[in-house]
Amino acid sequence: MPNVIEMKGITKIFPGVVANDNINFHLKKGEIHALLGENGAGKTTLMKILYGLYTQTSGDIFVNEQKVWIDSPNKAIELGIGMVHQHFMLVQPFTVAENIVLGAEPTKELGILHQKEIIRQVEEISEQYGLMVDPHARIQDISVGMQQRVEILKALYRGADILILDEPTAVLTPQEVRELTSIMEKLTAEGKSIIFITHKLKEVKAISDRVTVIRRGKVIGTVNTNDVDVRELARMMVGREVILEVEKQEATPEEVIFSAENLHALNDRGLPALDGATFDVKVGEILGIAGVDGNGQTELTEVLTGLRSLASGKVCFKGEDVSRLTTRKRIERGMAHIPEDRQKRGLILDYPLSLNMILGHHYQKPFSRGINLNYSKIRENARGLIEEFDVRTPNEEVEAKNLSGGNQQKVIIAREFSRDPDLLIAAQPTRGVDVGAIEFIHKRIVEQRDAGKAVLLISLELDEILSLSDRIAVIYEGKIVGIVDAKDATEEELGLMMAGAGIQQGR
Repeated sequence: MPNVIEMKGITKIFPGVVANDNINFHLKKGEIHALLGENGAGKTTLMKILYGLYTQTSGDIFVNEQKVWIDSPNKAIELGIGMVHQHFMLVQPFTVAENIVLGAEPTKELGILHQKEIIRQVEEISEQYGLMVDPHARIQDISVGMQQRVEILKALYRGADILILDEPTAVLTPQEVRELTSIMEKLTAEGKSIIFITHKLKEVKAISDRVTVIRRGKVIGTVNTNDVDVRELARMMVGREVILEVEKQEATPEEVIFSAENLHALNDRGLPALDGATFDVKVGEILGIAGVDGNGQTELTEVLTGLRSLASGKVCFKGEDVSRLTTRKRIERGMAHIPEDRQKRGLILDYPLSLNMILGHHYQKPFSRGINLNYSKIRENARGLIEEFDVRTPNEEVEAKNLSGGNQQKVIIAREFSRDPDLLIAAQPTRGVDVGAIEFIHKRIVEQRDAGKAVLLISLELDEILSLSDRIAVIYEGKIVGIVDAKDATEEELGLMMAGAGIQQGR
């Protein structure tokens, strides 16, 4: 097959950072080509250059063997290149049809929108590619998987023959991932070519024809997907062997240490986010909470850690009602929290690591003398944790903002584990970190369980939930709709529950 895209010697330099270093990348007609790499490896930067959001510092781009200069998304669209971003670019109150044609609307005389023609064109393109959507539905009322179809149809409506999909499975249920795979296969059968940006090794194997691995801004290699296994891909990504399976013994849970009873809470817009969520966590177990993003996970985490007020319900910890206690009081009673947004909730980015590693117990001995901080003890503490948790930093006085995402996450984990908590609430603990850091974090979480602690794991990654948890609770529209033993759970069953079907109760 001929190349529809050739990127030759692409270099992109930001102040102080070489994001892409002399990269060569080729996309063949009719193929699904995965672009794989750690966070910060440079894969999204490369695709933003292809889509005209950035321009390269040096190097050349060829589309259908013609040398081109792509300096805007409009130019990319003109060349038949479309991009579906990880965070969808849809107008929530608009209908499906209005979003698909937005910016390229058919009009009547005097610029009046031709509504019937809009619907006709959307139905026609939807049927052509087998991407069935309701053109009259409003974006805010449809599922995440359906919104993704709308994004793909937007690109196809504008004549895209080359599609860039950036982390397209990040917020999908297993069933929606299979639907997306089917859609991608249909599109390539129609002669479209797809670049698939991801860090999920299983999906690379399941979906792609070829894979290019980028590490630290450089291409490590391009291989036929059938010629490599996930271990080899992981080694190419991080430069060493990675243990991909979570190694753990069967749990021996004891008494209930933490319970949530009939929790109700509002979101930031004043709308119901939790609707009677009920579950408990036992000493010596990991309870995983699975669900599609936006079903109340953020509000649940905030309610349990004292960052959001309850409308009604009760949170009990070690036999005490802690529903109205401050976050500090909950920490003092033996609770620790890995927040889902490390930069917003977990770190003060302008502070050095030494101070970030005592946040939450900075007012206690040995770090505080009562009226001032004991900096020698603070630095000593940080040096010990940096070594123990393998934080990659020149020293403890480096500001948190200068660390990679994975190392920022290790700083938070080091701080929270050093409290020796009785309960660890870990929300998206491996979000945005590479397979090497994931391996490390998973091992540490299992160590907490094996040391007789209780762990509540809240994650959007179903693989993570299945491999780490002893029991799994599924959250849907703010309710816990089922609790199952992890050893008996299947992706199919959990996926149905996550979508609101196949609901099963249990403890």
